[in-house]
Amino acid sequence: MERALAFGEVLEVVDTLSLEEQEMLTEVVHRRVIERRREELAKDIQDAQREFQAGHCHPMTPDELMAEILS
Repeated sequence: MERALAFGEVLEVVDTLSLEEQEMLTEVVHRRVIERRREELAKDIQDAQREFQAGHCHPMTPDELMAEILS
């Protein structure tokens, strides 16, 4: 079984890469982070839609929402 590297170990490995490889790595990691955020957002939207369909929430105007938050 493969062992996960600690964050510090990953940084040490990155230091061994060329500048070009480090730049490519940051681009790949950035794209992966964006994709994971997109997946999380899609899941949150699906959860909210299920809650709405189940009657656990209802539409509100911004004024109603602010009144509820401030109460």
